Amino acid sequence: MGNVTKISVVTPSFNQAGFIERTVQSVLSQDAGVPVEHLVIDGGSTDGTLEILGRYTGKIHWISEPDRGMADALNKGFFMATGDVTGWLNSDDTYLPGTLRKVTEFFDAHPDVDWLYGNCRMVDASDREIRGWITAYKKHSARKYRYDKLLVENFISQPAVFMRTKAFKEAGPVDLTLPTAMDYDLWLRMARNSRPGHITDDLACFRVHGKSISARNYRLQFAEQYRIHKRYDHNPWRLLSHRMRNLVIVGVYSLLRASRGKAGKSRDQ
Repeated sequence: MGNVTKISVVTPSFNQAGFIERTVQSVLSQDAGVPVEHLVIDGGSTDGTLEILGRYTGKIHWISEPDRGMADALNKGFFMATGDVTGWLNSDDTYLPGTLRKVTEFFDAHPDVDWLYGNCRMVDASDREIRGWITAYKKHSARKYRYDKLLVENFISQPAVFMRTKAFKEAGPVDLTLPTAMDYDLWLRMARNSRPGHITDDLACFRVHGKSISARNYRLQFAEQYRIHKRYDHNPWRLLSHRMRNLVIVGVYSLLRASRGKAGKSRDQ
C-alpha cells in the first residue's frame, strides 16, 4: 500500500453555529504535508451555521440539505471523500496542531495499518480542558489494544480516529439505526478486519457542552454500546463485564451532572 497522498476530513453538522468555526479553523490550520479536503455535511441548519460556512467557500466543501441524522450525514461525506485517508471530526470538536502531519507520517511508516486512533482531550464550551482524570483513564485503557478489550469498553475516542478509504469501504457504511454509538459499531466492524495502529499523542479535543449527545443522552449511549457488543460477541463473561462497567460509568456521569446542577443553583442564589 502506497504513501498517503491526500487526507479527507468529514464533519457532520446541524445547528452548531457556536462551535463550527473553531472546528473548520482547526482543520484549515493543519500542515499535513499532503492536500487536505474538509467536507462539512450539514443537515439544514437554521442558527447561523450556513452563514459561517459560507465565509469558507472555496477553502472547504460544504452542502446543506435535510438528512436522516448524523449517520446519514457521515455516510454522504465518507462516500464523497476523495482522500486515501479519512478522519471524522464532529462540528463541535477540534484537531490539535500537528495532528494531520502525525497521521500522515504514521500511515506512511506503517503501510500494513488500515486505521489508527490517538488520544483525545476533553474541553468545555470555552476550550478549557476538563475531566483530566477521565482522559488519563482512557489513555491508560488505549495503551494496550485487544479486540476482546474493545468489546467490553469503547476506549477509542472518535475525533482521534483516522482510516484508510479501503478500511471504511470494507467495514461501512455507518449504521443509520444507531443515534448515539454509531462510532463504536464502526470500530468493532473495522477491528474484525484489521488491528488498528495507535498514536500515543493527543490528536483532538472532544467538546462537552449542554447540547452534546454525550451530555444529553449518556444513558442511551452506554445502553446502545452494550447492544452493539451483543451483535458481535455472545461470551457471557464479557457481556457481564460490559454491563457492570456501564453501571459504574453511568453512575459517575450522573454524579457529575448532579454536581454541575448544584453548582449552578449555588451561583444563582
